[in-house]
Amino acid sequence: MSSIHLVLGGIRSGKSAYAEQVAATMAGRGPVLYVATGVAVDVEMEDRIQRHRQRRPENWQTLEAPLNPVGALEKLAREADPSRFLLLDSMDVWVSNLMLEHEGTPRAELEARIVGAARRFADYIRETNRDAVIVSSEVGHSLIATSQVGRRFQDVLGTVNQAVAEAADRVTLVVAGQPVSIKPSGTAS
Repeated sequence: MSSIHLVLGGIRSGKSAYAEQVAATMAGRGPVLYVATGVAVDVEMEDRIQRHRQRRPENWQTLEAPLNPVGALEKLAREADPSRFLLLDSMDVWVSNLMLEHEGTPRAELEARIVGAARRFADYIRETNRDAVIVSSEVGHSLIATSQVGRRFQDVLGTVNQAVAEAADRVTLVVAGQPVSIKPSGTAS
């Protein structure tokens, strides 16, 4: 039976490092498939991606999937062992990538498309009987963005986080490097 653990937190909260610890523990000595959504669009993002790579154990495989993690996973499953434990880092970057890819799409259609993609990812985890840790930024504690695109991102990501949290078996909020369980394993949704 599959298990989904959503790890939320603010920027630099320690959510990715915590999610990596959870993945390593859950996978035991087995490999982890790290599904990366980040794209090195500038030097700062390139440095951020490099720091994440340096933290990962050598036996972890990375799958770059900035727009379509399910499609990338399906392709990989045809080519390699699909039984790996998954860590998706991160949902918020994936949402941002999709918003940029579909810029100009009407608000309701864009939100439905992105929330649908996130739900399909959770369904895929269940269908393939895998375990996964999903990382996302919590936008509910931040200031309301001053730009229209920023507010749109916060609204869409907040809705995505709610949908994934509903599908998840467990949800943890990381604050200042400290994990706080907000939906313990076995809690009914």
